[in-house]
Amino acid sequence: MSSTAAAPVEDLDDDQREAVQHLLYRLADDEFVAAERYTEWQVRAPTLESDLALSNIAQDELGHARLWYDLLQDFGYDEPDLLFERDPETFRHSTMTELPFEEGDWSDAIVRTYLYDVAEDLRLSALEDSSYGPIRDRVGKIQSEEDYHLEHAESWLDRLASDDDGQRRLQEAVDRLFPYALTLFEPTDPDVEARIVDNEYRTEPLDELGEEWLSNVVPKLESYGLDVPISEDGTITSADLPPEIGRDGNHTDDWETLYDDFTQTYRDLGRTEATTLMEDPS
Repeated sequence: MSSTAAAPVEDLDDDQREAVQHLLYRLADDEFVAAERYTEWQVRAPTLESDLALSNIAQDELGHARLWYDLLQDFGYDEPDLLFERDPETFRHSTMTELPFEEGDWSDAIVRTYLYDVAEDLRLSALEDSSYGPIRDRVGKIQSEEDYHLEHAESWLDRLASDDDGQRRLQEAVDRLFPYALTLFEPTDPDVEARIVDNEYRTEPLDELGEEWLSNVVPKLESYGLDVPISEDGTITSADLPPEIGRDGNHTDDWETLYDDFTQTYRDLGRTEATTLMEDPS
C-alpha cells in the first residue's frame, strides 16, 4: 500500500479525523474479511466457471480493501498496523462477512454475495458525493467491479430457485445469514456516525440505507417463494439483530479463528513488516 499524496488529512480537526477513520475502517474491514472467506471456495465451487467467478470476486474485494486501507495510511498507519498486528477486537466489519460458509452449501455463498453486494451498491452510491475527496475519487473504480458481483449472484439465485431442493437450500441460507446481514447498517459508534453524516463523508445515514436495502432485497427474495426473517413493519430493529454486531468490536467466535489463520504466517516468520503481494490498485 502507498500513501495518497493529495489526501487533505491536515485539514481535518480531531473529530473529523475520527469520523473519516471510522468510515474507512468499516469499508476496508468488510471487504478484506469478505475476501478472506470467499477464498475458501477455491476449487470447491459446483462448476469451473463458478469457481473462477468467485475467485475473481475475492480478488476484487481484496483490491477494494487495499484502496480503503491505503487511505488510512494517510493518518500515520502502516500495513501491519492495519492488519497483521492489529488487535482482532478492533476490526469493524459486519459479522456476516466473518461467518464461515455452511460446508459444501453453494446457496450460502450466493445468498451472502447477493445480500452483501446490494448493500455495497447502496453505500457506494452514498459515497459518490463524499466531501472527503480521496474517498470520492475511489468510488468509481470499485463500482465498475461490484456490478459484476451482483449480476453473478442474481444469476445463481435464479438457477438455485428453479427446483425444490435449491429453494430449500436458499431458505436455509436466508434464515442463517439475514440477521447478520442487517449488521451491515449498524454504526461503529452513534456519535461518530452522526459526524460522518453531518460532515457529508457519506451523504446518507445508515438507517436510510438499511431501509432502501430492505426495499430491494425483501421483494426479490420473496419473489422466489422465500420467507424473509424481518419485523412486520419492514424496518431494522434491535430484535432483528444477532448478538454479535461486529461494528462495535463484538464478534463471533469464528472471527478469532479466521484472524489467527490469516495472521499465522506473519507471526510464524517473525515479520515486522508486510510483504506486498499486490500493487496498489489505484
